[in-house]
Amino acid sequence: MAHMRALIELPAGRRRRRGHRTAHPGREGVWWRPDRIGWWMGVLFAIGSTCFGVAAMASQWSSVTRPGIGITFFVGSIFFTTAAFLQLHEAINAQRGPEHLTRAAFRRWWSWEPGRIDWLAAAVQFVGTLFFNVNTFAAMNDALDTKQELLRVWTPDVIGSICFLVASELAYAEVCNAWLCFRNRTLSWWIVAVNMLGSIAFGVSALASVIEPSTGEPVSAAIANSTTALGGWCFLAGALMLIVETGREAPEPSPAIHQPTEVPA
Repeated sequence: MAHMRALIELPAGRRRRRGHRTAHPGREGVWWRPDRIGWWMGVLFAIGSTCFGVAAMASQWSSVTRPGIGITFFVGSIFFTTAAFLQLHEAINAQRGPEHLTRAAFRRWWSWEPGRIDWLAAAVQFVGTLFFNVNTFAAMNDALDTKQELLRVWTPDVIGSICFLVASELAYAEVCNAWLCFRNRTLSWWIVAVNMLGSIAFGVSALASVIEPSTGEPVSAAIANSTTALGGWCFLAGALMLIVETGREAPEPSPAIHQPTEVPA
C-alpha cells in the first residue's frame, strides 16, 4: 500500500511532460498544431479509434466483407501503436531537471522507470497496442480452427484489453493524484475518464468474443461488436480532446530558463 501511495503522489506527469505550459488564448490555432507531439498523438489515436469504431459497426450491421473489416481493424491497431509509441517517447523524455533542456536528452528512446506513474501508464498502453496488432492480424486469417482462434486471436485481445484497463487507471490516477476523483470541470479529467470508459468497453468486448468450443462461435457477437464500437468512439472523443488540450497550451519556454518541477501539496 505504501508503494502504491508513493506511486500516485508523484508530481503530475502531464504538467511535467508538457513543461508546465498554460493556456495561451487567441494567438495560435487549436486544431492544427503539427509542431507538437501531443497533436500527433491525438491525430493518430483518432484515426485508429475511427477504424475500430467503423469496423465494429460494419461487422454488426453492414454487408461489408470480412477481409475488408479485418484490414480496417489491423490498420487501426497500427495507428494505435504509433500513437502509443509517441506517448511513451514523450514520457521517457519528460522534464526532470536542467538535463532535459538539451537536445540529446530529448532523443532518448529507452528508459526503465516503473516507479513513475506517467511512464508506467504509457509503457503498459504501448504493450497493449502490440497485442492488438497480433490479435487483429491473426483475425484476418479465415482458416483458423477454434483452438487457433482462441490462442492467436482471443488471447492477445484479452491481454491487450487488460493492458488498456491498467494503463487507463494509471493515467486516471496521474490526473487525479489519487485512484479516484471527479474533477469534471477539467479537460484532462475528461480525457482520462472517457478513455477509461473505452477501455472498459474493450474489456467487455473481449469477454463476449470468447469462442464456445461446442459451436465455434463467440459467446455474443452482438455484444462484442457493439462494445468494440463504443470503445472506439470513446477513444475518438478522448483523442479529439487531447488535440484541443495540446492546442491550448502555450509555446515551450526558452531553453535558457529552467522551470522547476511542481510538486503537489
